[in-house]
Amino acid sequence: MNYLTFEKSLREFHVFSIKDINKKYPDFDNRRLVEWQQKSYIQKIRREYYCFQERKKDEQFLFFAANKIYSPSYVSMESALAYYNLIPEGVFLITSISTRNTASYNTPVGDFSYNHVKTVLFFGYRLLLNDSVTIKIAEPEKVILDYLYLKKLNSEDDIGALRFNEIQIKEIVDFHKLDKYQRIFNSKVLDKRIKLLKEIINA
Repeated sequence: MNYLTFEKSLREFHVFSIKDINKKYPDFDNRRLVEWQQKSYIQKIRREYYCFQERKKDEQFLFFAANKIYSPSYVSMESALAYYNLIPEGVFLITSISTRNTASYNTPVGDFSYNHVKTVLFFGYRLLLNDSVTIKIAEPEKVILDYLYLKKLNSEDDIGALRFNEIQIKEIVDFHKLDKYQRIFNSKVLDKRIKLLKEIINA
């Protein structure tokens, strides 16, 4: 198979896997992938996952890649907090939630980390359709709960140090939904942390 035919048939894939290739070409010779990497046509992200070298590696691409290379997962934690402008700092590590084991990958396109949660807590994400790709990312309410549940923040000073954007939280967070989701966690530690957050932002 020549590269131009391959590229044309998989152009719609921002990230493609060996499985994606085999669905289109059951007899595909994987040695072509090594050859095309050496020619800088394609780029390996992690084992069995690739992208075209020319693909723009912006935030949207990295979020989609995070979903794709470790599934099921959705973008959350610091990445989603920054996406919603709930914290002031930019984030370079793409952080996600998954029902699979905690994992991290340092790749040529970016660094990815995944926090494990039990299946009952794998909810509260929305689907963003951007440039023909669908990205799974935590809702504002869920990312706050994910973060405060998984991080060791046990004092007002710990939570205050995050410098949550009070105005933005009050503008985009549905506190009725937050309370509803919070009950699903069934965690006294999380309840305490949410109470501290609400006191800090006067919610």
